[in-house]
Amino acid sequence: MAERSTRPYLIRAIHEWCSDSNFTPYLSVQVDANTRVPVEYVKNGEIVLNVSYDATHKLTIGNEVIQFSARFNGVSRECSVPISAVTGIFARENGQGLFFPPEPAQENGSEAPAEPSPTNGNGGKPKLQIIK
Repeated sequence: MAERSTRPYLIRAIHEWCSDSNFTPYLSVQVDANTRVPVEYVKNGEIVLNVSYDATHKLTIGNEVIQFSARFNGVSRECSVPISAVTGIFARENGQGLFFPPEPAQENGSEAPAEPSPTNGNGGKPKLQIIK
C-alpha cells in the first residue's frame, strides 16, 4: 500500500487551529483543470479562498478533495479543490500556517507524499511559522 500524503491531515489541523483561535483560515490554491472555483477571481493561476465556517456552507476537507459552497459577490457557487492543488493554509490575521511544495506525479501516476516547507521570497505570501 502506498504511503498516504500528510497534506490533507495538516490542512485539517491548521483549519481546526484557526477556527479554535477565532482566526480566519485562508486556502491558497494553484488552479488547474480539476479545480472548480470562480475563474473571475483567479489571478496568475492562483486563488486565495476564505474557508472559515462562516464563509462556507457544507465544507468538507477530505483526503482527496476540499468541497464547499460559498458566496462570491452575493452569488452562491460550488467549489471543489483537489488536495494536491492546495499550496498553503494560513490565518488571515497573523499569517501563521503551512505552505506546501508542488506534488509531482510519479511515473506510475500516483502522487508523491508532500511535506510542508517554509517559503522565503515568496511574492508577499505569509511565511511559515511554527504554531505552538
